[in-house]
Amino acid sequence: MNDYDKKRVWKIYLLLFASAIGIGSLFYTNSLVQKLSVEEKKKAELWVKSTNLLFKVEDSDFLVFLFDVRTNNAAVPVIQADAKDSILNHAGLDSNKTLIENEKGKQYDPDYFKAQLQEMKDSKEPIVYEPQPGVSEYIYYKDSETLNRLRYYPYVQLLIIGIFLIAAYLAFSSSRRAEQNQVWVGMSKETAHQLGTPISSLIAWIELLKEKLNDENDPLVIEMQNDVKRLELITDRFSKIGSAPVLSDHVVLDVINDYVNYLKKRTSQKIVFETKGLPLTAKLNIPLFDWVIENLCKNAINAIGVAGKITINVNKNSKNQVVIDIHDTGVGIPKSKFETVFQPGYTTRKRGWGLGLSLVKRIIDNYHSGHIFVKESEIGKGTTFRILLKA
Repeated sequence: MNDYDKKRVWKIYLLLFASAIGIGSLFYTNSLVQKLSVEEKKKAELWVKSTNLLFKVEDSDFLVFLFDVRTNNAAVPVIQADAKDSILNHAGLDSNKTLIENEKGKQYDPDYFKAQLQEMKDSKEPIVYEPQPGVSEYIYYKDSETLNRLRYYPYVQLLIIGIFLIAAYLAFSSSRRAEQNQVWVGMSKETAHQLGTPISSLIAWIELLKEKLNDENDPLVIEMQNDVKRLELITDRFSKIGSAPVLSDHVVLDVINDYVNYLKKRTSQKIVFETKGLPLTAKLNIPLFDWVIENLCKNAINAIGVAGKITINVNKNSKNQVVIDIHDTGVGIPKSKFETVFQPGYTTRKRGWGLGLSLVKRIIDNYHSGHIFVKESEIGKGTTFRILLKA
């Protein structure tokens, strides 16, 4: 398992752990709500019994006790009604809505009580109460405001925590990316600076070698010059990281052919290259676009192994975009990894840094306003990467 997969596994574990905490909190709160709901049912029953006893008890001390019981259990919304839904008593309702002003003064609001009674019927099964043999009364009730708030509290809490975590993650990721970009830019410019001195020395040594051999067209000297030019190009690439590149019109197929011709001489003859397509023009930065083709071709060579073929086709689609398909006959990529391969740190090689395709995507998407993706891949048969550029 590579470093990228390890990080992904840790993220999954953390997500599962957070989910377990959230689910545990919901279960605990729901359990608590159920217990409190049972207690409120008992309070509703006790309120009705104490209310009915008020008219039957003459002991003043006991009456005080009943008033206390009735007051302490009046928080639960309760309506006591007969079999014809005539309201006999009530408690725990909104005092601002139970009475209305009219020409007769303050009177009970029948519409409010009717709505509350229906809501209670829909909410709970009524408690049947017999104040005397043969007479049935019904105690309708619903959850108190406190219980309702407690029921929804964990959902609100989890939502707030989730929003906070998402905001914190985005802020942290943005800060980390900015820091990584600064490190990349600093390392790139320092690399370009460090390469400058040995490249200058190599150019001078090649000139001395020409004088000694007295032959400027010697194949070895020519290839050494090509390699030095390549090093100069690499230095130019690193120096451009962190600054907006200059784009100019180039024939895409010609740029690709220039690099492929250089790479062919430094690759096994068992790897066959084929470039084809239309001579379409697009705005490119040669050093950076060359880097894209280099990374894709070298990845293709590693995927092929001993022998195979790399085909690069340049064409145009209906949206007037330049379409570049780079196909290899390598080991292929699992469909689940089509997006992952562009993530920094993802690599299948033991010594790989996992930055090649990430850099490729950055150059195409950010610097050339294009798009790159895995068009298709089949295990054991090969992979096709597609680049889209504005024509």
